[in-house]
Amino acid sequence: MPSAAPSSLAVAIAGAALVGVLAVGFALTRLRSRALARALAWLAVVAGLVAVLLACPEAPPGFRMFAICGVVLFAMKGVVAVEERHAHDRRLAAVPWIAWAAFWPGMRPELFAAIPWRPLPGAGALLRKGAVRLGLGVLLLLAARLAFARSELLAAALALPGLSLVLHFGLFNLLAGAWRLLGVPTYSLFDRPLAARSLSEFWSRRWNLPFTEMTQRAVYRPLLAALGRDRAAVVAFAFSGLLHELAISLPVRAGYGLPLLYFVLHGCATRIEPRLRPAFARRPWLAHAWTLAWLVVPMPLLFHPQFVRGVVWPLLGLG
Repeated sequence: MPSAAPSSLAVAIAGAALVGVLAVGFALTRLRSRALARALAWLAVVAGLVAVLLACPEAPPGFRMFAICGVVLFAMKGVVAVEERHAHDRRLAAVPWIAWAAFWPGMRPELFAAIPWRPLPGAGALLRKGAVRLGLGVLLLLAARLAFARSELLAAALALPGLSLVLHFGLFNLLAGAWRLLGVPTYSLFDRPLAARSLSEFWSRRWNLPFTEMTQRAVYRPLLAALGRDRAAVVAFAFSGLLHELAISLPVRAGYGLPLLYFVLHGCATRIEPRLRPAFARRPWLAHAWTLAWLVVPMPLLFHPQFVRGVVWPLLGLG
């Protein structure tokens, strides 16, 4: 059985893996060979993941999730930076690199090319929005704790949005506001997702913009010339599914294939949407219903019961 807390060795190795992939990513942006830098950047993703998995085989699933997500995110910064380096001749100096790679989840390194250390407009609005969303998320999490004894399904329906409000809409907006106070033109990474009128709009412009930026720069654009637009988009959705397998199924060692299926289904649905645009234009409510149904109905594939019981409930001190 997993231990109640990770060992000090697991924490140390996971920390070293995080620092290591950041350092490797920075060094790879100095290589002149695009092919070599690209290959080594993807190798760093695999090596960092393997290091974390070997370091914490008996650690709690929640710790494994955070360690896996952290090392993959930091390693993917290197992949994105290599692509930007050779596509647009962009590379960051050491201090901006650390600021972008370690302290901002977004995938646009050019924002940190020059930090003026002067406040930008909009910082206060982001800070206020983040504080309000954080408070709402905490209230939902408290409600989930109260509902848990009566219904795990109701508790999950409260806990998952609550966690998203705390992290995605709360802490991320607070972080964006803090960076704008320093002069970096950061922005909301989750932009009114309920306003989306199609899955394509939801995934490309509304939800988890760091993930969109990452897949576009690291997967979609490099494959576009070889595969064409539609096939490259499907591969990008499949890649998103694989990363969610790492973040959701691998920590609990169960539910494999379900998050991947969720994203493959969405990738296929986005290919159908162009045929439905005339109907959506005449009936906007139908566009919203289509989008919401695709997001909610297959949600148990993404956040499957093994993940909820193995990670979500322990994070809330339940189960």
